[in-house]
Amino acid sequence: MSRQIKLGAFLPGGGQHVAAWRHPDSPADGATNFEFHKQLAQTAERGLFDAYFLADGLAVAFGGGMEGGNAKVSGFEPVTLFAALAPLTRNIGFIATASTTYEEPYNTARKFASLDLISGGRAGWNVVTTATEAAAHNFNLEQQYPHAFRYRRAEEHVEVVKKLWDSFEDDAFIRDKKSGVFFDTSKLHYTDHEGEHFKVRGPLNVSRSPQGHPVIVQAGQSEDGRALAASTAEVIFTAHQRLDTAQEFYRDIKTRAAANGRDPSHVLIMPGVSPFVGRTEAEAREKYEHLTSLILEEDGVALLNGLTGGTLDLKGYNLDGPLPPAPPTEGMKSRQALIRQIADENNFTIRQLYQWVASARGHYTIVGSAEQVADQLQEWFENEAADGFNILPPWLPTGLDDFIDLVIPELQRRGLFRTAYEGTTLRQNLGLPFPVNRHATASPAIQAAE
Repeated sequence: MSRQIKLGAFLPGGGQHVAAWRHPDSPADGATNFEFHKQLAQTAERGLFDAYFLADGLAVAFGGGMEGGNAKVSGFEPVTLFAALAPLTRNIGFIATASTTYEEPYNTARKFASLDLISGGRAGWNVVTTATEAAAHNFNLEQQYPHAFRYRRAEEHVEVVKKLWDSFEDDAFIRDKKSGVFFDTSKLHYTDHEGEHFKVRGPLNVSRSPQGHPVIVQAGQSEDGRALAASTAEVIFTAHQRLDTAQEFYRDIKTRAAANGRDPSHVLIMPGVSPFVGRTEAEAREKYEHLTSLILEEDGVALLNGLTGGTLDLKGYNLDGPLPPAPPTEGMKSRQALIRQIADENNFTIRQLYQWVASARGHYTIVGSAEQVADQLQEWFENEAADGFNILPPWLPTGLDDFIDLVIPELQRRGLFRTAYEGTTLRQNLGLPFPVNRHATASPAIQAAE
């Protein structure tokens, strides 16, 4: 089969756009409405998406501020939500975000291994380092850890989690009622990790799943983020506004992955795309203008305050003037740089900037017909900019329905997207290899704990 586009669906119940919850088509309580999330998961599966993805934050101010009507003010913890949704679906994967900064590797490994078993091998872990002062204040800190420290900890955190996921070999469980042998003790292994940040003996008390272990996803674009992604990630979510910057990132990551001894084809690059889709370009533009008209000024300002690092308070500035300089912070450095790039390249005022990033916070926004959206995706896919895309419907459920009913048939007509799932696990559908257990060729019997 020829290479085809992979698709993730980024579906927070309150919608992506800062004003999504105000749209007449959207349930006002969508962010914490389980039945609505069930509908979204089943709709995304109808559209043959590879995975349902959710970001996560560890403070109320995630994604903006508390001044106005931002639906991101509250929501479900992703692993908990996905554990409930998994039995209600059959093929779609579930990629949940968890922080290496504020979680211990054992807890992370255990909950994702559990989700992987519950879903029959459809779990993925989006590795993040959590970059907000608000989150730090919820975890015994006066200020967040420095950027470089967070990424050193993240690299070791992922290493430990992967070791823990290999605690049991794939065929360790015999469960022979007649003999009374439940598992082969020679196929259970201590972790015995001791490093700069963690000391973990192991083993993990959860077995491996049908896909070996959850798919590892990462989204950093800074130098530290790229290094971590190239060494550990199997799927990389990224934000770009232009083909040339997407190509530079794509080629750089593939080169770094190869330098790490990895097969570059097993590192999938999936830029975020927020599509406003219509049967005509005019209809799509009308949808965009309608949602834009629902943005409260205070929400737009709060959004930019967060995206520029939290040190610049735009409340006192003329919203029809330019974005003032913002000092760099220890937060999301790549996103801060991207927001500045968008403002400068488009000569946006503060108001125009928050209107443009309101739907996707720096990810690529496309407004057009199904053919025009498909043209853009095809261009990036065929020109070393993407292996697939993380789709961010601006409002829900209509934005998701529009993409599935209008764009996916066009991609299928062009032979760019599947017409049926290839397998039952997330790895199978993404075309990623089964991870061989590091202990499979050498299985010394585990000794009883002293």
